[in-house]
Amino acid sequence: MVTRVMPSFYIFIILISLPLNALALVTFTCRIRVKKPAVIYMSNLACVDLLFTLLLPLKIHYQLNASDWVFGAAYYCYMYCSILLMMCMSVDRLLAVALPIASLTWRSARKATCVLPILSVTQTFNVKKVGVTCFDVLPKNDFSMLFYLYLFSILPCLYFFLPLVVILVSYSTIIYVLSVKPTRLTTSSSSLDKERRAVIMATAVLMEFVVCFAPSNGILLYHCVCLATGGNRGVNTYPAYLLAVCLGSSSVFLDPLLYYYGSSQYRQKICSVLRCRQAERANT
Repeated sequence: MVTRVMPSFYIFIILISLPLNALALVTFTCRIRVKKPAVIYMSNLACVDLLFTLLLPLKIHYQLNASDWVFGAAYYCYMYCSILLMMCMSVDRLLAVALPIASLTWRSARKATCVLPILSVTQTFNVKKVGVTCFDVLPKNDFSMLFYLYLFSILPCLYFFLPLVVILVSYSTIIYVLSVKPTRLTTSSSSLDKERRAVIMATAVLMEFVVCFAPSNGILLYHCVCLATGGNRGVNTYPAYLLAVCLGSSSVFLDPLLYYYGSSQYRQKICSVLRCRQAERANT
């Protein structure tokens, strides 16, 4: 599984994610001049996904080389950056749908840039003669091990389960507002189609978040709790944890499909980028 199935899946992710996120990042930075909060969040999400995709070949080497190399921090940094960015985007969309007029003063580009320092977060621990990923190996010292167990138990709660509650509330409210809108009977068929697509999009994003990030964070928290309470049940969860980590990596190509290419506005911008490149090739 570790030396054949998972590397093959990572190669599949690279082939799909690299062009999708690169094109999305170029579109956000070069073709969209008005930097609204949603654009800032999505451009940073595309940047995080692209950086993680570029690091996947090193992840493949790590697994084919008997796990004899330190790489894990890149995955966890990417995962929690993505989770927090998706949480910010869910709140921004909630404000845009539920309070479109009143939220104009709150939703500014300056406030949206406050999430950028998340990219500098690291959770690496070095182990002699082994090389280690941040959550897979803990120090033998009792005090250090206890410290990291509590730390790695808090991280999923703070950076996954809390954002999960925020995202659930945000998208549930969005779906409710769009479904029972008072002016629904007086709106045109095109408006109803837009509302229906928005409901489908919100549901798809919510499902992606749960499927990609819930298994790895749930297993991680369960493993840390087992070790902290002196049990050895968590040892048997490691193969499932590896599969959950591999599954969570699929969000790097699901993000552009749902957030960027799922919007007609951004599809038009992306098409314009492609036309410009084709015109440049024709002129040369």
